Amino acid sequence: MNRITRTVLPIVAGAAVLAPFAPSAIAGDATEQPKAKKTVAQDVDAQAISRATVINRAKKWLTANGGKQVPYSQSKTWGGYRTDCSGYVSMALKYGKPGTNTVGLASSSFTKKIKMSQLKKGDLIIDAKGSNTTRHVVIFEKWTSSAKKSYRAYEQRGGHGTDHSTRSYGLGNDEYDAYRPKKY
Repeated sequence: MNRITRTVLPIVAGAAVLAPFAPSAIAGDATEQPKAKKTVAQDVDAQAISRATVINRAKKWLTANGGKQVPYSQSKTWGGYRTDCSGYVSMALKYGKPGTNTVGLASSSFTKKIKMSQLKKGDLIIDAKGSNTTRHVVIFEKWTSSAKKSYRAYEQRGGHGTDHSTRSYGLGNDEYDAYRPKKY
């Protein structure tokens, strides 16, 4: 082999190995590179929503079942969303159907942990510890007074279904923490 062949051959072989990984530089080449799939976190961040929209969506389940609240279930769906607490919150925030679970909602993919004193309309109060029968999430609406000893919240709770009531989760000695959805 002469000097040119020894120099060019490794370059050509290397280009053939790397070609599938490089974008096409040849004019008129119709070959498309595969598009990377979006991660859940990218989808979550890409779909902004207003706090008022979240509250309005949460309100709808109070009367969506023929004038009554949507019943609670960890296995059934309503409008494609699970009718448990995390499915309900996923619906209100317009996350993908059937909705993520409570642990997912508390993850950095979906939310950022904040102080209870920083809660704003549409933020979440989550207990992500324990089992699927002990974890819970509610949607914060507003404080009941300037003392901040209780608040109004929307939730989907066992034995009842959709509810809008006064709560104090996270204000005492429990495992609830405040979270801000990344969609705001």
